[in-house]
Amino acid sequence: MDEDEDINANTPEKEIYHEKQRLQFCLLHALNNLLQERESFTRTQLDAIANDLALIDPSKDSWTPLSVVLKPHHNVLTGNYDINVLFAALEGKGKSVVWYDRRNGASSMDFTDSENILTGIILNKPVRKLGGLWRSRHWLALRKINGVWYNLDSDLACPSPFENGDEELKEFLDESLAQGGEVLMVFEGNSTTSNNSHKQ
Repeated sequence: MDEDEDINANTPEKEIYHEKQRLQFCLLHALNNLLQERESFTRTQLDAIANDLALIDPSKDSWTPLSVVLKPHHNVLTGNYDINVLFAALEGKGKSVVWYDRRNGASSMDFTDSENILTGIILNKPVRKLGGLWRSRHWLALRKINGVWYNLDSDLACPSPFENGDEELKEFLDESLAQGGEVLMVFEGNSTTSNNSHKQ
């Protein structure tokens, strides 16, 4: 089994699928971890989505030779897909993505909305390495499995449970928002979530 294809049996009822980080393919790992399925998306599929988006990019006429590698929506060599690829990929799976309004804080989040089925949460957070010399952003998935919320971050050795439930999850999200993170809530089908709590 490849190092980025790891299944962890952390619960007696069901094995938890968890891909580990490889290059800058964190969005690919986050999507597969969110949907709990190996190759729910592949690199080839995300590259195709990114290339389709590039065809309609309004700045295409101003591309430079470097744009052959550093394309508008991904890096051809290392991945590093952007949010447009995320939206297109999940909508293609029949999901709706709602960008959470960070001004509200995580305390107003409703994980048990009776009108919308929450698949999980995608978090995009800033990261610094090499003493702050290298800065980037990282995608990770959070999902409730067998009644327990898990951090399925591909940088982790294995899924990390939020053992104290929703309150611990909200504390984690509040800390992430305070550090410049962005929260995306993923729902089954078309979400009817109010824009008073979220921004599209």
